[in-house]
Amino acid sequence: MPPASPDRWISTFLQAIAAEADAARNTRLAYGRDLKDFADWATSRGLDLATLGRGAVEDYLVFCDAQGLSKSTRARRLSSIRQLYRFAFDEGWRTDNPALRISGPGRGQRLPETLSEDQVNGLLAAARDHGRTPAERLRSTAMVELLYATGLRVSELCALPLAAVRGDPKMALVKGKGGKERMVPLSPPARAALAAWLAHLDSEAAKLRAAGKPVPKHLFPARGKDGHWTRQQVFVTLKSIAARAGIDPAAVTPPAAAAAR
Repeated sequence: MPPASPDRWISTFLQAIAAEADAARNTRLAYGRDLKDFADWATSRGLDLATLGRGAVEDYLVFCDAQGLSKSTRARRLSSIRQLYRFAFDEGWRTDNPALRISGPGRGQRLPETLSEDQVNGLLAAARDHGRTPAERLRSTAMVELLYATGLRVSELCALPLAAVRGDPKMALVKGKGGKERMVPLSPPARAALAAWLAHLDSEAAKLRAAGKPVPKHLFPARGKDGHWTRQQVFVTLKSIAARAGIDPAAVTPPAAAAAR
């Protein structure tokens, strides 16, 4: 039987490599840090080390990329996960190694500065299917349409108030760096995606008012202290959508994709 907790998975593995492979203390510490990060990520998403699949490991690597971790760090973390699951297989905790066939990040590969029009269209199509619920799919679609139709910075998108896009406007007032304001055009697809997302937000706002609770003021609300999504959340979502679209997640940044529009 596999250990009951992720901590026991990691500690048992580390004890084994210390005894069997005579791994140096620094090596064990590096394994421990990498695996603790992976286990915490999995736990936060309701995943179990004993049952999670290859897709979860790939999602974790996308998450690491979105955090800005270097290729060498991501490659090391993938190696640590592989070693953990190789040990789990040998111990009979798993019947497979979900990290075995995942390719690590390449070395020194030059990425295109812009996405092609076909790639951006593929990204937009993938956004419509990204999310566990209809509401999450509406949010993903609105987010990607806005970024790649307007060229908004991620920080501008996160802080965008609901008032900026009310009334089906053809232009949105955006506050950028230094508090400077500018108008950005909204394409018909972006306006359609916004309308669908706003309809959902309005429905949720009605429920909150009925319960006497405060109503969010941002277009992409969240429970954090700022009341809206963070740049990291947006980047993680974008890279996950890119993977769904068959695009290298490392190549996807809002400025790069916007340039292709």
